[in-house]
Amino acid sequence: MNIGFRHNTIGGVEYLTIPSFEETGLVTHGFSTRLGGVSTGEYRTLNLGLNKKDKRENVLYNFKILTEKLKIDYHDLVFSNQVHEDRIIEVSQKDKGKGIFVESDIIGVDGLITSERGVPLVTFYADCVPLFFLDPVKKVIALTHSGWRGTVKKIGYKTVRKMEKAYSCKPKDILVGIGPSIGKCHFEVDKPVAEEFYNAFGENARELIEPKPGNKYNIDLWRANELQLEQAGIRNENITVAYECTVCKKDIYFSHRGDKGKTGSMAAIMQLL
Repeated sequence: MNIGFRHNTIGGVEYLTIPSFEETGLVTHGFSTRLGGVSTGEYRTLNLGLNKKDKRENVLYNFKILTEKLKIDYHDLVFSNQVHEDRIIEVSQKDKGKGIFVESDIIGVDGLITSERGVPLVTFYADCVPLFFLDPVKKVIALTHSGWRGTVKKIGYKTVRKMEKAYSCKPKDILVGIGPSIGKCHFEVDKPVAEEFYNAFGENARELIEPKPGNKYNIDLWRANELQLEQAGIRNENITVAYECTVCKKDIYFSHRGDKGKTGSMAAIMQLL
C-alpha cells in the first residue's frame, strides 16, 4: 500500500493527484479541495455541487478553473447522479456534457467506467470515500462514490468485477486510489449502522469497528474499502490511500459532518488521454 496523494496548487487552486496514476502518463485526474474558487459563504470557495443553493454561474466557473488546470474541457464532463447505492455504468463519447450542460439520463448511479479517451468522469463528495481506478494495461478508468452504504454494499469490489467483465481487466493490473474522506476519528455511528458492517465484513469487521461507550461505534471506511479491494484481487502495493480526514481538515475540504450539513461539494475527475 502507498501512503498519500500529492497536493498541487496552481493559480491558487488546490487539488490532489495520485502519484502512481501520474507515473503512467495515461490519465489526467484530480480530487478537488475547497480552495481556489469563487463561491462565497458556506460554499467558499471551490464548490462543485450544482445541486446546492450556490449560484450556478459560480459553480460552472469553479469547474472551468479547475478543469483548465487538468487540461480538460469542462463542456465534456460526465456527471454521476449519486444515491448511496452500488450501480455502476459504462459511459462513452455520447455521454459528454451530461449533468453539467446536457440533460442527463444517468440517474441513480454511484460509479462510472470508460475505456474511451477524452471522456472525463466526475463523482462528488463531502465526507464519503472517493475511489479512483486505472488499468494501465487495458486502458480503462473508473470513479466510484463509496459512502458508508456503498461501502457495506461493496461498490469498490463490484467496480473491479465490472471492469473484469466488461473490459477483460485483470485485478492484478489495476491501480486504485482511496481519497480524502471522513476518518475513523470522526465517523461515529449508532448500533444499527455498526451491525451492517459486522454483517457485511464478518470476521474482518473487528479491525474496522471500535466500540465506544453508549452504544456508539467508530468505523474505518478507508480500511473497509481497502479490504474489499484486496478481496477483489487488487494488489496491496497497487492501492494508494490519502489518509486525510475531511472533518479534521474542514478548512481544506468540504465536510457534511464537520460543517453540520451546510457545505459545498468536492469532485473526483479523471480522463484517459
